[in-house]
Amino acid sequence: MVPRTETTGNDVSIARRIDAGRWRMPAAMARVADVVEQNPSAPLEWTISELAARAQTSAATVTRFCRLIGFDGYTELRVRVASEIGRASATDEAPRRARRVLGEDDPPEILMQTLVETHGRAIQATVDRLDLGAVERAAKAIAHCDHLDIYAVGSSGTIAAFLRDRLYRIGVNAHLWTSAHDGLTSAALQGGTSAAIGMSTTGSTIDTVQMLSRAAASGAFTVAITQDAHSALADAADEVITTAAQSPSVQPDDLSAPHAQLFAIDLLYYLVAQQDFPASRARLEDTARAVAGLRRPRWRSTAHLPRGIQEIR
Repeated sequence: MVPRTETTGNDVSIARRIDAGRWRMPAAMARVADVVEQNPSAPLEWTISELAARAQTSAATVTRFCRLIGFDGYTELRVRVASEIGRASATDEAPRRARRVLGEDDPPEILMQTLVETHGRAIQATVDRLDLGAVERAAKAIAHCDHLDIYAVGSSGTIAAFLRDRLYRIGVNAHLWTSAHDGLTSAALQGGTSAAIGMSTTGSTIDTVQMLSRAAASGAFTVAITQDAHSALADAADEVITTAAQSPSVQPDDLSAPHAQLFAIDLLYYLVAQQDFPASRARLEDTARAVAGLRRPRWRSTAHLPRGIQEIR
């Protein structure tokens, strides 16, 4: 809907910049990333041609790699590497950079630590990529809309249900559509006072793209939640909330990507609630009281109390 560029803050480390950009790297550029990750001081020690040779690619590809991760060129990358060398944070982060596939004989301790690192890296990469201004603008539009559609299928639909339920409890007229037929029907009825969210990890799920595009054509304010800020889903949105790309370090079906989505929608939810915090808090209290009678009270022993008090209780 509106042109956008993906930027990375100056305080973000090179390692995290690479994590954030890997999703969009072609094979040759990914080899450059691998060389830099395996040899953090390489840009200081090698010329651009030498680095390109190590990565079996061209100097032009190295330059494109530098620009993708937020630098003007190889010279700026070398300056940044020099500023990171010697910092304690650089050495602390190094053990976490190891990319590995979990093996069938890995002990539970290794499995647990690898998962902690993978999921933590996904959330941190999401933090590095998030445009807080976009999230704030999306939250404001959602808080003031009279109807919110959320479109998502598959695993994204499962995550989207959490967002729908939480927003509904604070007074947002939110509806989740996981079927293209139903979603397109609802999208056609939206207008200038409506908002719509499309959630897709890759941003290329045809059903979700079609539903969000139809809502946009109807005049709704549209939001995309995806890994790829340059995807078809992002192109259909007024604002894009970009989550971390799936990490290649564990397994193709690991849950780090959904956890990154959960983090992003949690932030969005709280920012929506802040638009009218007293009303949001009151609605949460009302809904909690409504279901309180459906919960079994916690049993507590009264044996330690005097007999009269036991009878009153």
